[in-house]
Amino acid sequence: MIDFVDPATVPGLTTATLGEGHTPGSAYVHIVYPQLAGAPALDQALRDDARQRLRVFREHADATARGPRPELNVDWQVTAASSQAVGVRLRAGEFLGAGWTNSTRTLWYDRRTGTATGSGGLLGGKDALRRLTAIVKEQLKQRRPQVETAALSEDGEQFDSMAFNRAGDLVVEFDDCQVGPCSLGRVAVAVPSATAEPLLSDLGRRAREGVVTAARRAPQAAPHGTPAATSPPAVSRRAGSVNCAATPCVALTFDDGPGPYTGRLLDMLRQAGARATFFVVGANASAQPGLLRRMSAEGHLVANHSWSHRDLTKQSTSRIADSLDRTEEVVAAAIGQRPTLVRPPYGAVDDDLRSVARKAGLSLVTWNVDADDRPGDTARAIADRAVEQARAGAIILLHDVRPEAVDAVPDVIRRLRAQGYTFVTVPELYGQVGMRPGRLYASG
Repeated sequence: MIDFVDPATVPGLTTATLGEGHTPGSAYVHIVYPQLAGAPALDQALRDDARQRLRVFREHADATARGPRPELNVDWQVTAASSQAVGVRLRAGEFLGAGWTNSTRTLWYDRRTGTATGSGGLLGGKDALRRLTAIVKEQLKQRRPQVETAALSEDGEQFDSMAFNRAGDLVVEFDDCQVGPCSLGRVAVAVPSATAEPLLSDLGRRAREGVVTAARRAPQAAPHGTPAATSPPAVSRRAGSVNCAATPCVALTFDDGPGPYTGRLLDMLRQAGARATFFVVGANASAQPGLLRRMSAEGHLVANHSWSHRDLTKQSTSRIADSLDRTEEVVAAAIGQRPTLVRPPYGAVDDDLRSVARKAGLSLVTWNVDADDRPGDTARAIADRAVEQARAGAIILLHDVRPEAVDAVPDVIRRLRAQGYTFVTVPELYGQVGMRPGRLYASG
């Protein structure tokens, strides 16, 4: 096991998002990766990795095929963050019709030299790689017949995800289906610290020391914030100030954040005196809890958009529940309230999701106005689409991870306000009737 770093403790860390899939017939894509202030080489390596994954996926995905849409999902974790080195583990899931396959890749940043490298940079050259291959093969032989070592080549092609655990062992991870049947899931080997030490490069030694030192200082991560189970339901701190039965109301909703543009969006909303509902992705929320606190303090509603934005209709009920629960815990720890609204990724809903939501006391929310804020579009075009479709009770879909969408917000507010609309959070649209667990709102 690898002890991952709480991303909220890494100064200057934000996230970048690549997303596709709201267009009918297109494949689903959601790629998130961190960006770190003062580490341009790492930022570029992560951007390049994301774009390369997307290119390869597009070559393989057939969005016109019958059945569930193809999907690419990439999330991330920080494996190390010291004065010497930063490690970022990227976990990619692909769905091409027959089920999910998962792969991992870990990139490393050397703070001393300002360079980024793959996991091979932790090793001291080709001879070290050959010796590591032999060690790993020997360990994997103990797992026969489930694991097959013949696929391991001496060039180390499979060793693209390596990190250190708190004991200083070198953890080598393999992709699904790489050294055994896909049903095995994650396969990893921990090479003992003393065995790995002669194989490491200077970067590898400094990275390992950073992980071990951090573990000594904090042997057990202390819980923080308010547990979701004991938190009150999330509500806008200004809920009830508008009667939407008597006043035309619309709800601006923002998906996929928080991200690098969310703070600027909050400035705009505060200046305009408008409130919104933020459907946050758990992995992003965990990195920037301060933005969640600001959303809540300024009268907005924080809601649940799953942990990593995978299509929940392709998941088992246990995985659906885990994705929603993890996000709920992050939000509750940040703002002291648990979200009771869920926006399913891509708006995809099925009976299993409805059942999980009903048992958990969660209402499902999609949208009835899509501003179609695709990357590269103009703010004016996005605003035009939002305003032209708006009507009383509208739930307007935008994304605060896209700068074009954020740029469109002041124009949307100005033009809709001139038509007599008031901006409220989603539950306020339903007034005294309220929102029921397991029910889907604003579909279509």
